[in-house]
Amino acid sequence: MKHGFIKVAAAVPTVSVGDCQYNLMQIENLIAQAEGKGVEIIVFPELSLTGYTCQDLFRQNLLIDAAEQSVMMLLDFTRQLDVIAIVGLPIAVGDLLLNCAAVIQKGQLLGVVPKTYLPNYSEFYEKRWFASAQDLRHTTIRFAGATVVVSPSPQLFRTCDGVVFGVEICEDVWAPVPPSNNLAIAGADMVFNLSASDELIGKHNYLCSLLSQQSARTITGYIYASSGFGESTQDVVYGGNALIYENGRLIAEGERFSMNAQMVTAQIDVEMLRAERRGNSTYVNAQRDLKAVLSTNLMGNSSANSLSLIECRTTDPHDFCLERAIDPLPFVPRPGEMSQSCRDIFTIQQMGLAKRLVHTGCKSVVIGISGGLDSTLALLVCVGAFDRLKLERRGIVGVTMPGFGTTDRTYHNAMSLMKELGISIREISIKKSVMQHFEDIGHNADNHDVTYENSQARERTQILMDVSNQVGGFVVGTGDLSELALGWATYNGDHMSMYGVNAGVPKTLIQHLVRHVAGQYAEKADGQEVSRTLLDIVDTPISPELIPANEKGEIQQKTEDLVGPYELHDFFLFYFLRYGFSPEKIFLLAQQAFQQKEVFNRNAGHYDDATIRHWLKTFLRRFFAQQFKRSCLPDGPKIGSVSLSPRGDWRMPSDAAANIWLRQTEELA
Repeated sequence: MKHGFIKVAAAVPTVSVGDCQYNLMQIENLIAQAEGKGVEIIVFPELSLTGYTCQDLFRQNLLIDAAEQSVMMLLDFTRQLDVIAIVGLPIAVGDLLLNCAAVIQKGQLLGVVPKTYLPNYSEFYEKRWFASAQDLRHTTIRFAGATVVVSPSPQLFRTCDGVVFGVEICEDVWAPVPPSNNLAIAGADMVFNLSASDELIGKHNYLCSLLSQQSARTITGYIYASSGFGESTQDVVYGGNALIYENGRLIAEGERFSMNAQMVTAQIDVEMLRAERRGNSTYVNAQRDLKAVLSTNLMGNSSANSLSLIECRTTDPHDFCLERAIDPLPFVPRPGEMSQSCRDIFTIQQMGLAKRLVHTGCKSVVIGISGGLDSTLALLVCVGAFDRLKLERRGIVGVTMPGFGTTDRTYHNAMSLMKELGISIREISIKKSVMQHFEDIGHNADNHDVTYENSQARERTQILMDVSNQVGGFVVGTGDLSELALGWATYNGDHMSMYGVNAGVPKTLIQHLVRHVAGQYAEKADGQEVSRTLLDIVDTPISPELIPANEKGEIQQKTEDLVGPYELHDFFLFYFLRYGFSPEKIFLLAQQAFQQKEVFNRNAGHYDDATIRHWLKTFLRRFFAQQFKRSCLPDGPKIGSVSLSPRGDWRMPSDAAANIWLRQTEELA
C-alpha cells in the first residue's frame, strides 16, 4: 500500500457450465493480467470454478472433486505471484456441501469463507444443494492438499501492508443484517462479494443502490463480481456485473452483458476510509455490538466463537503510479448536479438567516455591498430570506463604501444590483474618515502597507455596525470559507459580523451560485438587468480593493496574485480537513488533479509541481498562523462536509506549530 492506496479488481470470466478445466483457464488468464497490472486483490464471481447454474450436478461427486483439483492447480499457478485471488467453488465439509470463496495467494490456500444466506425463493433453489454457514460447526478440513479452517464465524484477511478485508457471497449482502456489517466494524477496510445475480428489469439499479448504501454504511471499499456470459440461460440470464465502490461512491464498473471476459480495476484509498471511520463516533460505537455477539480474537487463534484474522503472504515492493482520476474542484458539484446543489445551498443559507431574524425579532439587516462575489452572494441570501419571511426588501440596508481602491466597475455593479433588487441603499465614502484616522495615528497615506489596508476594512465594519444600531437590525457577514482558511480577513474588520451566511461556502463554489441565480433572473421578463450585473460580477477579478486602481482605473490588487489560486487552496483545504491527509499525499493528489484534469472536464488551471508545492506551503503557513481569527468567528450555517466553525467541526489551538507539515512540504520532490 503506497500513499494509502491499494489496487483491486473485479473479474468476470466467461464460463462453461460444469467444465472446471475451461473455467480454470479463464480464471488463470485474468489472474495473470491482474498480476501484470499491479493488482493486489482480485475477486471472481460466485461458484466461478464450476459455474453457478450447475443445478443438480452439484450432487455429483465428480464435479465436487474436479473443483478441488482446480484449486490445487490454481495454487500451483499462483506460486510465484503476489496477487491475492478470491474464487468461488463448492466444498464438501463432512455431511454438508457449502457454497464457498477460496482465498489464494502465492501457492497457499489462506482461507475458505462459506456463504451464510442461501436464497430459496422465486428462481433460486440454493438450499436444494447447499447448506448455510449457520449450519456449520467450527472445523478443520484437508482440502486441495492444505489444512484449512472452515467456520461459521467471521474471517478477516490482512495483507502484508496491513490492509484488512473480508468476503461475503451474493445473497449475503441482500440480507437484513449482512455479514459485511460485522466484518467492517471488526476492522475490514474492504469487502469482496462473489455473486451470481441474474438480470431482471429494474434490478440493476436496485443492486447498485444496495451496494452503494452498504459501502457507505460500512465505510468500506466494496468490490463486486457477478456471473456473466456462459452461465446457463435455461430460465434466467446473467449480465456479468463488475462494480467497485468506495464509501458509497462508484469508482469503477464493467460492461454489462459483455460476451467476453473482463476485468475492472481501481485503487481504493484505504487511508481515506480509515480517516472517515475515526471521525465518525457512531461507527466507533457500533463496534460494541460486535463484542456483544462474538468473543473477538484478532490474533489468529480461532475458536468456535472467535473472529479470526488470517495473515496474507509477504509480497515484493512495486512501483506506484496513481491511476484514479482526482477532481480538481472537490467543492463544486458536477454539471448534472449543479442546479439542485445550488438550490439546496441557497435554501440552507436562507433558512439559517431566516431563523436568526425570527429569533431576534429584527426586520432589518445591514450588509456591505462592494460589487464583489462574496457580498453579492450574501445579498442574494438576504433577499431570499426576506422573501421567505414575507418581509419588505427595503428592510435590507445595502451600504456601499467607496474607498481608495474602489473602481468604477465594482461601484456601478454594486449600485445597480441594489437598485434592481429593491433594497435600501446607502452610500458612505470612507476616504475622509480614514484620512482623519491616518492623521490621528500618524500614518503616511502614501505608505500602502497593512495599516493602510486594514484601516479601511475596520472603518467599513464600524460603519456597518453603527448603521445596524440606527435601523435596529444586525450586520450580515460576507466572508467565505476559503478566506477563513487563509485568514484573508482583517481582524475585527470584515472578519466580524452578527451572522456570516457565507461561512460554509468556499470561493470556488461562489461563482457557480451567483451564476445560478443569474440564470434564474434571466428567465424573468424584468430580471435581465439583474442577470447582466450578476454575470459581470462573476467575471470581475477577486479583490478587496484596498489599494488604488492603476492608471486605467482597473483593479490593481488581485487577491489570487497575493495568496495564490483559490482553486488550489480549496483543493488543499478539502483534503487537509476532510481526511487529514499529509502534505505529501495532498501534493500527489494535486498533481493528478491539475495536470490530468480533462477526465472531469473542469475549467481549472494547469499547475506544475513547483507551483503546487509553493502554494501548498503558503496554505499550511497561513492556515496555522491565522487560527486565532477562526477561534472567534460569528455564527453561520454549515453548508458542506468541511466547516471551520470553532463550535462545530474544527477546534484547533491558535498557537499550534506547523513545523512538521511545513518540513514535509519542503521535502517534496
